[in-house]
Amino acid sequence: MFDSASTMNAHPAKVRRIHGGTDTHGKPLFDFSTNSNALGPCPPAMRMIRNADCSGYPDPEYQALRESLGRWHGVAPQRILIAASASEFIYRMSIAFAMRTTQNRKQVDQQDHSKTVWIPPHSYGDYALAARAAGLGFSDEFSAAGLIWTCEPGSPLGQNQAGLTQMLNALPATSQLVLDCAYQPLRLSSQASVSAEHLARCWQMFTPNKALGLTGIRGAYVVAPLDADEWQQTLEQLAPSWVLGVHAVAMLSSWSSAPVQEWLSNSLSSLRDWKRRQIAICQDLGWQVIPSHANFFCAMPTELLQENRRDFLHDLRNRGIKLRHAESFGLPACFRLGVLNPQAQDALQRAVQEFSPRFF
Repeated sequence: MFDSASTMNAHPAKVRRIHGGTDTHGKPLFDFSTNSNALGPCPPAMRMIRNADCSGYPDPEYQALRESLGRWHGVAPQRILIAASASEFIYRMSIAFAMRTTQNRKQVDQQDHSKTVWIPPHSYGDYALAARAAGLGFSDEFSAAGLIWTCEPGSPLGQNQAGLTQMLNALPATSQLVLDCAYQPLRLSSQASVSAEHLARCWQMFTPNKALGLTGIRGAYVVAPLDADEWQQTLEQLAPSWVLGVHAVAMLSSWSSAPVQEWLSNSLSSLRDWKRRQIAICQDLGWQVIPSHANFFCAMPTELLQENRRDFLHDLRNRGIKLRHAESFGLPACFRLGVLNPQAQDALQRAVQEFSPRFF
């Protein structure tokens, strides 16, 4: 039986840059390897993007965008930071943390807790890659780290972050906790594990392009915690000029609009139905499905497919089907599958059934 608590990922220093989606063979016909909303792209968001005026620069301060996002989250616009993408902010935050901890100490001990990062056991690889690039160490205990990365629902498992409330309650004044909210808009079950009061203590990072089915457009934003003015100043100084182009501004500006949110709400209903159907197909194939609250889940295939994984993935890719092997997340026996439409699910089921007899 799968035990996510006892299965740890590889040492962060060994993490490679591995992503799903388009590859050297082009865009897959049936792409289970990403977590983008399968009902996208969102039509009202696309209309705003198509109407974007590309003849000039966007406002370098992004004031109107900050104000609209601030209203959406019920915070002052000064607490909104604009980022080129979640990955860009992950690197920027890691560099800012390394700089500030160095500046605050006359002699920097590389083993000091103030120079260490904690990341979840199974998580997005850029957390570790950014820490390594910034010269930071890794801590096995969040309480001993100065920079803490969390995600809810997290990838690849789609589960709530274990102990998040306890982390925030015990957060030292000198530590920074970032909550990656990429999949919160794509939550299909359960509720967030922390209150609004707790959220005010951490950095909340949002990437609406996933929920809108528009991952080809890069753009993100962050809600800063209360009383983080000095940190915000450092992060703003590290950002390039015009961190977003006009298409990303249009996408993020559309995010809080009623038509976009209505479309998103309706899409979640369809995704719930599709997810139930996709889980049933996987179980019928003999795969063990791990519970998830998001529009994706991990599944452990049969031993036959695990033993012939490379040939299996190659065969599927030739058929236009792409799965995400979860080894880079520390789950070498699993695949992570984004929820797709019934046509894609049926194609996957046929491919697995046709592949398996070759090795009996």
